[in-house]
Amino acid sequence: MAHLLGAEALHLEFPTRIVFDSVTLGVNEGDRIGIVGRNGDGKSSLLAMLAGRLEPDSGRVTVRGGVRIGVLDQADTLDDDDTIGSAVVGDTPEHEWAGDARVRDVIAGLLRDLPWDARLAELSGGQRRRVALARLLAGDWDVIALDEPTNHLDVEAIAWLAAHLKRRWSANAGGLLVVTHDRWFLDEVCTTTWEVHDRIVEPFEGGYAAYILQRVERDRQAAAIEQRRQNLARKELAWLRRGAPARTSKPKFRIDAANELIADVPDVRDKVALQSLAVSRLGKDVVDLLDASVSYGDREVLRRIEWRIAPGERTGILGVNGAGKSTLLGLIAGTVEPTAGRVKRGKTVKVATLTQRMDELEPHMQDPVRVVISNLRTSYTIGSGSKAQELTPGQLLERMGFSSVQLSTPVKDLSGGQKRRLQLLLILLDQPNVLILDEPTNDLDTDMLAAMEDLLDSWAGTLLVVSHDRYFLERVTDQQYAVLDGRLRHLPGGVDEYLRLRDAQEAARDRAPAAAAGAAAATPGSGLSGAELRAAQKELAAAERKLEKLQADIAKVHDRMAAHDQSDYEGLGALSAEIRALEEQTAQIEERWLELSELVE
Repeated sequence: MAHLLGAEALHLEFPTRIVFDSVTLGVNEGDRIGIVGRNGDGKSSLLAMLAGRLEPDSGRVTVRGGVRIGVLDQADTLDDDDTIGSAVVGDTPEHEWAGDARVRDVIAGLLRDLPWDARLAELSGGQRRRVALARLLAGDWDVIALDEPTNHLDVEAIAWLAAHLKRRWSANAGGLLVVTHDRWFLDEVCTTTWEVHDRIVEPFEGGYAAYILQRVERDRQAAAIEQRRQNLARKELAWLRRGAPARTSKPKFRIDAANELIADVPDVRDKVALQSLAVSRLGKDVVDLLDASVSYGDREVLRRIEWRIAPGERTGILGVNGAGKSTLLGLIAGTVEPTAGRVKRGKTVKVATLTQRMDELEPHMQDPVRVVISNLRTSYTIGSGSKAQELTPGQLLERMGFSSVQLSTPVKDLSGGQKRRLQLLLILLDQPNVLILDEPTNDLDTDMLAAMEDLLDSWAGTLLVVSHDRYFLERVTDQQYAVLDGRLRHLPGGVDEYLRLRDAQEAARDRAPAAAAGAAAATPGSGLSGAELRAAQKELAAAERKLEKLQADIAKVHDRMAAHDQSDYEGLGALSAEIRALEEQTAQIEERWLELSELVE
């Protein structure tokens, strides 16, 4: 493969430390390189030097003649007075950009729900991020450098971006450099991984899963100071080999070598022990949403939600922005009241929510970290049974990546990732038994995500997670639900099933206007003829009746499960299988219900 750009003996210093010392590397045609490492180790600085945005103190970056480099910064550089259209395609005539398949794909993938002539000043931060990404991808570049491209993107947009980049690089011979903490994205897109650490850049073959395997191999010979990091990597490798969705079949993942390295690593979670402990702390009743609906004015956000949350349940919740996820979490936490139906809470339930606002830290901004933790509990229990550990707040902070020096740092001077970790610590030390995590992975690097996952693996309680980070969601939860058109839907097929349902939903919406235009003369205001409309309405009503019956049946089995002997695991397993079968029937009928709803509107 031809060489595109390279770095020779790069040296970079900041006033307090050396970031890189004599780094030499290169990017060739066809390379898709993921850049990982701990926050502050220099990932963004490396990307900036390679893109010509930052001059090294010594050494040089060489670029082959004619190579064009496009960069997506973390900072928002868009002009508020621009419209979406002018920001993305500039002054290019419509017939030109509309005739370019790549530009059409970018607009459909990132901007289909935004008005083309909207001013950028009117957009949210997440919408502006999508516009900036669309502007870059619509351009003609030989090398694209992306700094945290998945920030503010939802699961659908991240899946689209991964597919787009893979198609793009299968069709041309350019290069891709991407800094991201999104491990699913790294594994899906990248063919090479660069780890930035200790002033060097170490290359690994393959995406994230292969990188973890090679890192465990490397760390076996590491010094004792790396032991903790090595153990977390081995645990993550065990999950990737044994249970991670759609990763174990990749040929680049060397199965025999991986199996040898994880032979003595137990499963990431002892589900039976954790559920037993959760039952002892919570009892059989957690939170039941019973035919609960929530409306704001004339808008019904949630419709007839039936969900009996079990002790020890670990559930991920998916849905587009505005679908009602936050309202659903509010019903569970007690901050939102249903406008119909009811919410029933167990007597011992203590709910805590890790929000994006970091309210827990506000009273402590001027205090050093050690002062904050000095007023907390003297110990915290991790794990259960013979593996239970009593950790002091200081030990727990160390487990979450804080050094002894950082204990003297005022909270206001911590990085975003450090504040996030301290926020989680304050919540866990308050000993809740129902924990809600709302986008918990913001500002965390891959090592700190692994540390958080390790901590949650031994947390005995009910865990509910809303996250656009697919890897984290699949890693810490055992099942997923989606909020679709105001209803709560179980996803036996996980995130992949959710993406298929959203594709079907969007396709139905795209078909509806065309059908309406074609049938307008026959039946004004409807996409169907009179007979077709009546048949669809009849089928829709039948589907709703079936869904109500299935929900009632599921509720009855949940009641039987709650009354069942919790030590009879075989009986509980049979009841769980019965619930899964009913939920699969519900999923099939709901998919048809979604299609019919679009047709009759």
